[in-house]
Amino acid sequence: MSGGFEIEPMEQFVVRPLFGGGEIHWYTPTNVTLWLFVGVVVASALLVLGARGRAVVPTKAQSIAELSYGFVHKMIEDIAGKEGLRYFPYIFTIFMFIVTANYLGLVPYAFTTTSHLAVTGFLAVAVFLSVTVLGFVRHGLGFLRLFWIDSAPLALRPILALIELISYFVRPVSHSIRLMGNMMAGHAVIQVFAAFAGILGLGAIFPIIAIGAVYGLEVIVAFIQAYVFTILTVIYLNDALHPGAH
Repeated sequence: MSGGFEIEPMEQFVVRPLFGGGEIHWYTPTNVTLWLFVGVVVASALLVLGARGRAVVPTKAQSIAELSYGFVHKMIEDIAGKEGLRYFPYIFTIFMFIVTANYLGLVPYAFTTTSHLAVTGFLAVAVFLSVTVLGFVRHGLGFLRLFWIDSAPLALRPILALIELISYFVRPVSHSIRLMGNMMAGHAVIQVFAAFAGILGLGAIFPIIAIGAVYGLEVIVAFIQAYVFTILTVIYLNDALHPGAH
């Protein structure tokens, strides 16, 4: 709108080079690169500092580290059994990275890396390839039992096998888009309300209240989406470990 008020809630997701303008290449440091690095540093520092003291009365950092460790450990054990705990470091790393990146995205002027498909897609494809390779390494062609529903009537099994095969290859798409979409949507809504608050004068109290409500919701969503991504990873791991369990 020429001369009017223009809301651009998606501008916050634009990838920009850190140093100067110009085209962005695969080697160009960008705001995404910066906040990915910050996320890794913050998550690593939290765990290192939290585990360093091992005090009887835990500090806040130690409490967060211990609760995170126990939370993911129990999740894996409940879903994939003792056998799944061998892959705890990989899954715990995924959880800590996502939950840290999600919460960093709520810091003013920060960049939400998990709102980009390049990030969530890479994580989802890595999980997909890892569990697929693991399934074939452990079971050989027996891994294909994952797609054969023994409990279904024999005439329906080939049809169900095709459906299961298609849904299996759709996993990385749904796995990545779910996280990206939820993180992007909440931040876009906050930006819209913030834009209205800037032009309403005394009436800005209403969008400000809305911003507080949505922000509070996003604090919860940031954890839930990390949990959902992680628990789906564990479920896929369980399928690789026990392909004939269904």
